[in-house]
Amino acid sequence: MASFIISECGLKPFPHIIHRPRTGANPTSKTRFLVNSNNSSSTDLIVPSLKFTTSSSTHRNWGLKVSVPLRVAPTDGEERGEAAEFDPGTAPPFKLTDIRAAIPKHCWVKDPWRSMSYVVRDVVVVFGLAAAAAYLNNWVVWPLYWAAQGTMFWALFVLGHDCGHGSFSNNLKLNSVVGHLLHSSILVPYHGWRISHRTHHQNHGHVENDESWHPLPEKIYKSLDNVTRSLRFGLPFPMLAYPFYLWNRSPGKTGSHFDPKSDLFVPSEMKDVITSTVCWTAMAALLVGLSFVMGPIQVLKLYGVPYWIFVMWLDFVTYLHHHGREEKLPWYRGKEWSYLRGGLTTLDRDYGWINNVHHDIGTHVVHHLFPQIPHYHLVEATEAAKPIFGKYYREPKISGPLPFHLIGSLIRSLKKDHYVSDTGDVVYYQTDPELNSSSSKSR
Repeated sequence: MASFIISECGLKPFPHIIHRPRTGANPTSKTRFLVNSNNSSSTDLIVPSLKFTTSSSTHRNWGLKVSVPLRVAPTDGEERGEAAEFDPGTAPPFKLTDIRAAIPKHCWVKDPWRSMSYVVRDVVVVFGLAAAAAYLNNWVVWPLYWAAQGTMFWALFVLGHDCGHGSFSNNLKLNSVVGHLLHSSILVPYHGWRISHRTHHQNHGHVENDESWHPLPEKIYKSLDNVTRSLRFGLPFPMLAYPFYLWNRSPGKTGSHFDPKSDLFVPSEMKDVITSTVCWTAMAALLVGLSFVMGPIQVLKLYGVPYWIFVMWLDFVTYLHHHGREEKLPWYRGKEWSYLRGGLTTLDRDYGWINNVHHDIGTHVVHHLFPQIPHYHLVEATEAAKPIFGKYYREPKISGPLPFHLIGSLIRSLKKDHYVSDTGDVVYYQTDPELNSSSSKSR
């Protein structure tokens, strides 16, 4: 049984005028992540001093159930009208248990029928789009098909991602079967990626230990050749990185998501990784076979181009979960890092019409702290947790029908978020002016 200890050192209590929710938690107790020995594919947050009973209630009047004040009380300086500067790198005045207590109990309930209904919906749309595009076979239609189908591949990925977290259902076999079918169909090794993504969640916001879009320490950054730096920070290449990450991980890290002996995995996970690699290989072989039957150009149009649109969606969304805010976000090392502080550096994003299509994955802060909450409860859980978060929650900019505004956030971040200092336990991104200068000259 693997255990994960969450550090909450240096936290401050609420101001004395606030009546904090009575969670019954021992302030000296520690929250642990325990992996169920019967379930290698899900990680549940176990709070020793709290007990929650699951309920099948679908009652939506959740606002009445929030046992926290509607706003966080002002500090002494704010009461006097002083504009106190907020430092996002300081330890928050609340604990993980405070956030959990604020979230309605029914938000933790996993409904496998509801989860499967989203799978059926997305699969029907995927096959419907492919059939329509093949029937019309018109060059006016193909670009529209590629954009729509690539987005639907991304939606399938998100549902498989829920299976990996165990938020899809409490049935371990159902999660594994559905996860393999969804992820293999879009050339993702289910267990290999699930395990590395678990590492990302357990170490979010940690400079060295995080697994997804973590910052490069200055020493590693400066060891990269100019071509690698330009590719890493120059569009469109960062938005095409995911398949290469699956094979080689990020600079400074070694291992492959397909290799059971990779540094990503422990020996007990070898069979899972082999199973997923076999499924991935079977899908790749199917595509090769279809190329002989239908012709490689047709397979490229129906599957190849949408696959790369999906990759761009994945890189775009996951990058913006942790980058692109106008105010700099902290990254941590050593004793300054804790599970809570790392999770609070993540960002929610609004994607307009795409929110529903990709299952509200942009509602990301609560998901990072409590990945076992089903995606269809994330918006409600976030609203309930906001009074606790206070200034540590960063409201996303409201999107139009399509999230074109986020392209600007992406570009700005790639121009200035290059590396962090090799020393220090609370660090912020720094900019390499030479990289921007060389990029401008190359254009």
